[in-house]
Order: sequence, then structure tokens, then C-alpha cells
Amino acid sequence: MKNIVILISGAGSNMQAIVRAAQQERWEQRLGARVAAVLSNQPEAPGLAWARAQGLATEAIAHQGFARREDFDAELQARIDRYAPALVVLAGFMRILTPGFVAHYAGRLVNIHPSLLPAFSGLNTHERAIAAGCKFAGASVHLVTAELDAGPILEQAVVPILPGDDAAALRARVLSQEHIIYPRAIAQLLLKQ
Repeated sequence: MKNIVILISGAGSNMQAIVRAAQQERWEQRLGARVAAVLSNQPEAPGLAWARAQGLATEAIAHQGFARREDFDAELQARIDRYAPALVVLAGFMRILTPGFVAHYAGRLVNIHPSLLPAFSGLNTHERAIAAGCKFAGASVHLVTAELDAGPILEQAVVPILPGDDAAALRARVLSQEHIIYPRAIAQLLLKQ
């Protein structure tokens, strides 16, 4: 069985979309894969309660308790490795990971970013796209590399930027597409393993 470990920092709406897709599309039977665990760097992340209610293993590791980013990443890696993951999926995990962590999961670490990469990497993507006068925005699923938001793109979705859009309206439109493309990209990766 191919284990998937999902990392979140908040409500985990993308995590929820992935778990629902795994259930509805019968990933265990069709792909020999399952969501094995959900981990968070925020002990009070609402997504942990949702994951527990689905019967998933959950763990929280407060990053604030570590003096160095490398120490947190080492503990996170040790916890993830207990599940022998085929894929580690970042679903709103709001931490920049160290190069050593990224290298350990090379080719199996996936992220979703709320822009049409390579445009608008980093934060405040929706505000930046509107300010730049873009006609379209979107989301990108990509493999994670040591360079922020620069890994190979696996899938993208495009949405229009409508007259009068503010960041919240655009964010909601992009997020609805994230929930579609992220599970699909993960399923495709699993088929290739």
C-alpha cells in the first residue's frame, strides 16, 4: 500500500478535498494508495480535528518549540518517515522547508500554489495578480525543490480575474479549482509509481 502523508497548518481544505477524492475514487483499490496521516505544525489547526473524525492518524509538532528550522524539519521528517510515505503532500503547510528535508523526499514532495507559476511565487499572490492587471489567475500543483515554488509543474487551472474582483473573491475562485486539480495530480503521480 502506498501511503500518503499530508501536511497542513490550518483548516486544510485541500487536505479535505484529497481525502474525499481518495474515498470517492477508491484509491485503495484502484491505485493501491491511502491517506495514512495528517500532520500539522499548528497543534490547534482545525484540519486535524476533521482528519481525526475521518479516522485518520494525526500528529501535531509545534514549530515554535524548536530553536532552529533544521531541528523542526528533522523531527517532522522522523514523524513522517514512520508512515513510509510514497508521497508527502503540502496542503496549506505554511513553512518553508530546509534543503535537506526537500532532498530527503525528492520526487515525492508535492505542493499547490495559488498562482499560475512561475508567476507570483511566494505570498500575496491574488493581490499581486490584481495589481499587475492580469486577466487570468489560477493554481499550480508542482513538485517541491529547494527553490521556493520553482519545481516542475504537474497541473494547473486557470480562472478569469473579473472586473471588480478583490483578493477574497479571486482567492475563493482559485481555491475551488485547487480542490479539483490537487487530487487529480496526486492520483496521476501515484499511477506513475
